[in-house]
Amino acid sequence: MIANPTADELLAAVSDFITRVAPDLKDRDVFLARVSVNALATVRRELAAGGAAGAAEHDRLMGLLGHADPGDDLVRRLGDGIRDGAFDDREAELLAHLKAAAIDQVRIDQPNYSGLQAALSS
Repeated sequence: MIANPTADELLAAVSDFITRVAPDLKDRDVFLARVSVNALATVRRELAAGGAAGAAEHDRLMGLLGHADPGDDLVRRLGDGIRDGAFDDREAELLAHLKAAAIDQVRIDQPNYSGLQAALSS
């Protein structure tokens, strides 16, 4: 298996190229170049942190829901449980999970979001 370039290195190279040629673009293409660079950065963060965030979410959901079959859609089961009142007596645990899931997603999607630091400190 070829180890180099890695996916992250390839994404960085494409991002660098777009950034380099963007000043020569005109009108809407400049905007689309910035959008493209931001999308590539999101993909890089997803590759770096998405697996750990997904595993942590899965572990929290298993704690909330108990045993689940491998094919279970745990997020759907959580939504069903919230709707049915299954977590009414476990509100703190549910809110802790929802906050952690939201923080993990914002870290990947919008790491410069001003509310992220506030959420991390509360």
